[in-house]
Amino acid sequence: MYTNLAVFYLFALAAVVGAAGVPMSKNIFWSAMGLLSALIGVGGLYVLLSADFLAVTQLLVYIGGVLVLIIFAVMLTSQIKEIEVSNQNVGLASGAILFALTGTLLSFVAIWAPWKVVAQPESHETSAAIGNGLLGTWLLPFEVASVVLLATLIGAIVVARKEIKED
Repeated sequence: MYTNLAVFYLFALAAVVGAAGVPMSKNIFWSAMGLLSALIGVGGLYVLLSADFLAVTQLLVYIGGVLVLIIFAVMLTSQIKEIEVSNQNVGLASGAILFALTGTLLSFVAIWAPWKVVAQPESHETSAAIGNGLLGTWLLPFEVASVVLLATLIGAIVVARKEIKED
């Protein structure tokens, strides 16, 4: 029981610290690393909730796809020297005040809400039914979406390559 609680706090801490690091970092690469930490933390929370399909989707789609695409975009545009773009942390004071107010409100609700204590439900797999649906009833839309995503990725590479050749 205490092990599950410790693992929960570890994943929650990774998610919160990573999410806070995204807007607070002055380097866009480290912002992407903060996003990685947040996504891994959320994926771990999905595992603790027995949502195996959501955890794997989080890993494959967001970490394996979106985050890698963001890092590639950062690496491709890192050679642009004329444009000085950095995160200036504009509105840091107002953001800190808003964070303090929201954190206080959420802490108050979490502490004083009458939470019901129920027995832990039985864990069961969710991915088998979803997999049968994706490879049965929804096979054609699933494949069309994959082709559209592939075309988008190829288009992004072609656009990025043209910008490099013009230099």
